[in-house]
Formats: sequence, C-alpha cells, structure tokens
Amino acid sequence: MRRPALYSSSRSGRSGQDATAAQETVPVQPAPVPQRRRFHVSSTRLLWAAVIVLAAALAFTFSHGMRTQRKLTQDDINAAVMKTLETQVLPSEYAKAYQNILPSVVRVVSYVKKSRLKEDHPAARSGAKPKPLGPATGGAAAADDDEVEQGVGTGVVIIDKGVILTNLHVVSGADRIKVIFSDGLEASATITGAQPENDLAVLQASKIPDDMIAATMRSTADLAPGDKVLAVGFPFGIGPSASGGVVSGLKRAFRSPEGKQEMSNLIQFDAAANPGNSGGPLVTMDGEVVGIVTAILNPTPARTFLGIGFAVPIENAATAAGLPPF
Repeated sequence: MRRPALYSSSRSGRSGQDATAAQETVPVQPAPVPQRRRFHVSSTRLLWAAVIVLAAALAFTFSHGMRTQRKLTQDDINAAVMKTLETQVLPSEYAKAYQNILPSVVRVVSYVKKSRLKEDHPAARSGAKPKPLGPATGGAAAADDDEVEQGVGTGVVIIDKGVILTNLHVVSGADRIKVIFSDGLEASATITGAQPENDLAVLQASKIPDDMIAATMRSTADLAPGDKVLAVGFPFGIGPSASGGVVSGLKRAFRSPEGKQEMSNLIQFDAAANPGNSGGPLVTMDGEVVGIVTAILNPTPARTFLGIGFAVPIENAATAAGLPPF
C-alpha cells in the first residue's frame, strides 16, 4: 500500500476522514521560516543600537578632550624657541647675507694680447699709466696673437639679463673680457657703459644661466657707521670669498696712489678687501647691495688691506647702468 506524503501542496481530492487519519498518523511540524525572520529583525535592531551607543561614546570622548585641552601660552612658545636654539645650529647673519648675494656674484677676467705687453710694458707692469678704454685696434696679425691674463676682479649682476657692475680699472684696456657665473657658466662680456669719475664699468654678458638671479640694491640713505656689512669677491683670484665688518664712515674721499684720480662720497668699511675684490658687492645682512668695492687705503708699496676700504654707493653705481635713483 502506497504511503502518503508528509507535506502536500494540494488541499483537494481527499476526504475529511483521510485527512483526519493522516493528521493522527504523522504530525505536521511548523516551518522554521518565521523564526528565522524574527531572529533577523532582532539582529538589525541590536546592530543599530550598537552603532548609536558607539557614536555617543565617541562624541563624548571628543568633546571631553576638547574641553580639557590646555591652551598654548607665551611661556610655552618661549620654551619651544629656547629648545630649538639649544638643539639647532642656526646660520650667522654673515652666512645668510653671503647665501643671498652669492648667485649674483661673478668673477671678471680681462685678457690682453702679448703684442700689447711689449708696446706698453711699463704700464702693464706697474699700472702707472691707465690703459685706454676698449679693445685694442690692431691688424690681422694682432687678431691671431696669443692672449695673456691681465687681471682678475669681481662683478655683480644687477639686471637679470646679464648686466654686470664692476670697476673700470678691472677691464680698462682689455682685448677680451670673460665672466664666470656662480654656477660655473663662462661667457664673454663687452663694456656697455662707464663712469670714470667713480671707477665704474657696466658689462653685458653674451650668455647667462637659465636661473639667473640679479642682486637686490638698497638705498644708503639709512646706512650708518657701525652697521654690519659683508664684502664678497675674489681677493688675489681666490673665491668667491666673504669678509665681514662694519661701516666705518660715510662721505669719504680717496685719492689713488698715483694721485691722478680723486673720488668722493665713498663708504668707508673695515671688512677685509684685497686686489681682486675690486668691483665686488658690499652688502647688508639682508644680502642687499649698498656699494661697489673700489679701493683700499695702504700707503705702502704692498697694496694690501690695512683695515680701510672704500666702496662707491649703489646710487652712483646704478646710474652708471642707466637705472633710476632710489
């Protein structure tokens, strides 16, 4: 005899008696689906309750921390500054001034032909007579003549197109002028202007570095004796070299050792300067140019530094390049 199924999807085709017998024989178990659904609803409520509790706890912690955070006081700031000064080595004023001006400082080298040395040998050796300004006018043979170095000086870029200030005596009478920038780039240069009364010359470089930085010039109106200054250049061809000192005086006058030229309105300073510093910048502790180093006072034949140097105020130097005064 065929056994009836435990669960049927049909409700018709059976008598009431058969249904009663089936119920007595096999009890029908309730489906578990409602229980699973009730459990799912309870879990969702518990999850949301946990999220709310966690958010409330975080909000309380954050607000409590904000209320309890101590405000910084001036004493805290002072203590931090003192700690930094004790643990960190800071650059000096002179070092910062040097770094600011260095990209604008150039070495200036002048050359003459050997044939010129034979023609004016005494002047070339002693400088007793100034050489004529500009290149020598020689024939075809002179053009092929070998060159020799006449001297080394310093210059400073005042316009980022390659306009350079230097001393006139550094380049006067040269057949060729070469400038070397702080990054090592070498370029020829020509004299585009001169101010003989202040021993100044303006050079134009044939090429310049891609990141050329011109020096910042500063008025000397508020310059006073005792102000710190830095002289940067190539003393005896060594450099770039830096020497620090102070302004010793203003509106000084200086007569060249040969007695053929007298300059006035000069800045007197005591930062070491020697042959080769000529044409270099005299700068403040901000690295701003206030003068162009032009002479040193030494009554002996040595012509070395004894503690007194002179610089042309930048106002005069700037006019030599056609720049407006401050």
